[in-house]
Amino acid sequence: MMGGYGMGGFGFGGVFMIMWWVLIIVGIVVLVKWLLGPSSSPGGGSGSGSGSRALDILKERYARGEIDEQEYRKKKQDLGQ
Repeated sequence: MMGGYGMGGFGFGGVFMIMWWVLIIVGIVVLVKWLLGPSSSPGGGSGSGSGSRALDILKERYARGEIDEQEYRKKKQDLGQ
């Protein structure tokens, strides 16, 4: 006999226990993501930080010679810098 548990010792109680722990872990992950906010995501961010990043990329492209001075100045003006 199996001690009254059935289904190899798990039964419905074991299934619900596993689902409970999965729910707790998912809840913790969602809470941590919510607390950290969108600024912690790679490539994310908003506001003046993204404008600064765009200007940094523009400066790098100019330094590598990918764009000329005229294009650099126009794009810098477009960015509002």
